[in-house]
Amino acid sequence: MTELSRSSDAREGPHHVVSLQTYFLVYVALVVLLAATVLASEMPFSRSGHLYAAMAISAVKTILIALIFMHVYYSAPLTWITAAGTLMWVALMIGFFLIDYGSRTWIDILGKWPAGQ
Repeated sequence: MTELSRSSDAREGPHHVVSLQTYFLVYVALVVLLAATVLASEMPFSRSGHLYAAMAISAVKTILIALIFMHVYYSAPLTWITAAGTLMWVALMIGFFLIDYGSRTWIDILGKWPAGQ
């Protein structure tokens, strides 16, 4: 280990202190989004409609958590680039999943899916 990595100076630096009010507002927003998820599950959507609604709401919750609780909002530009690249990769994978899920036809297999559901 180098001298710098062993010193306490390597880990010290200016840190942004998030106010308690900001944390509380984000908490309230997350609780409201949780309620929206529960309400969306009760709405008369199709199977894929429920999935799209849940994914959209969870995307908003993910962004709130990453920006505030993980302090990305107050971080260096390289952290923003890394977080944005990660989110784009996850969005791409979820997008491929949704395309695959939406393009399937549900066949009536004995004992698997009851007719009419």
